Amino acid sequence: MIRIGWSSRDFTPRRPALIQGQMHRRIGREAMDALTVTALAIGGTEATDCAVLVSCDLATISDPLLRAVRSRLAALLPEVPSEKIVLFATHTHTSLVIEDGYYAHPGGDVMTPAECEAWVAGHAADAAAEAWRSRRPRLLGRAFGHAVVGHHRYALYADGHAQMYGKTAREDFAAIAGYEDHGLDVLFTWESDGSLAGLALAIPCPAQVDEGLERFSADFWHEVRLELRTRFGPALSVLPLCGAAGDQSPHFLLYRREEEEMRRRRGLTERQEIAQRVADAVERALQATTPPPGPDAVFAHQVRNLQLTPLQATPRDAEWARAEYERCVQRGDVDSWWPRRLRSVMDSAGGPIRPAPYSAEIHVMRLGDLAVAANPFELFLDYGLQIKARSPAPQTCVVQLAGRGWYLPTERALRGGGYGAMPAVCFVGPDGGRELVQETLQSLLDLFPGSA
Repeated sequence: MIRIGWSSRDFTPRRPALIQGQMHRRIGREAMDALTVTALAIGGTEATDCAVLVSCDLATISDPLLRAVRSRLAALLPEVPSEKIVLFATHTHTSLVIEDGYYAHPGGDVMTPAECEAWVAGHAADAAAEAWRSRRPRLLGRAFGHAVVGHHRYALYADGHAQMYGKTAREDFAAIAGYEDHGLDVLFTWESDGSLAGLALAIPCPAQVDEGLERFSADFWHEVRLELRTRFGPALSVLPLCGAAGDQSPHFLLYRREEEEMRRRRGLTERQEIAQRVADAVERALQATTPPPGPDAVFAHQVRNLQLTPLQATPRDAEWARAEYERCVQRGDVDSWWPRRLRSVMDSAGGPIRPAPYSAEIHVMRLGDLAVAANPFELFLDYGLQIKARSPAPQTCVVQLAGRGWYLPTERALRGGGYGAMPAVCFVGPDGGRELVQETLQSLLDLFPGSA
């Protein structure tokens, strides 16, 4: 029998704090809207047959944060294996810095990254514990829909190079460099009387409409939550998940003017427009989805630790990094995360010692006939599509940023270049990407035997 629990916490800071997500330092002193952590706890008949999924309005999930939450829950929920606790980030660029080394701390009353980590860990652990303890027999079902949210973020030019957010009005503009995914994967949970209790929703797009703010914000997920609760009830629980979207963004390379004009006609902000599109898709999906007769769905959760082939920086990468580093020097910035990553590329490129294999924890779950495959990377879309296309499950949801994995670009992306497809922000490349796809598919075959 499936037992499901929900909980959430507001972790908006009460003091100023550094904001994660750009190359320059920002300090948030007020909130545009609440930062939220949401927990969904699922358990079968055995205590070890479980998953506690915790989504945070953060840019990334650091390894220390994950360890801190698991450590706290080891005391609060000793019956839950620590590896069955999974943290996800929505990839907003307007939330807290939770790790040292990104930006110089200004001193004063601004929260340190260590304080922010403890603040988030406490709220995440409390939400997870409450979700687990509040589990009761509930029904679950899957659905699929479409809503235009994310767009491919690289422009490709005639000479073969690609640029993130590159201009398309140039004479040498050749194409948008890749595919974009407007699919939505939805997991509904109902009370035993058929009333909707909550939903998990995977959108293949980072939450970065207003990514340059100096205020805290959950970005478009705030409006999505508001719109869904307006339509389905104020107590609705919403677990936001970022689908495979390492090369996706809500920003437009084409149709920017047309979209702005239509939003003016409707009187909507871009985030409100996204929320309406998403809620329309969820509503249509719900209309075609009925609760199952009982809470007896198959549930399984497999955790694997992979050793993936690392990306080796080349002398050409080092040459580019050196030129970019000189620009940082001219700006007077040699200590923030970006110039430090550039120095790492300069030091390691073309060296005789190959980087060690990259350790990555992945989670593959079966919830009825829905598969959920989670990984720690900013996973370029092609890998997510490969998993979905070859999965034995009737529907497969691929979720990124279940941990801290940096970007995982494709071979095509590395040829084009641009931010996100370079060793400065990639520890794993196409060889490791193929390994990740294959190992994920093997886990899916284990959980869906006889379905291939």
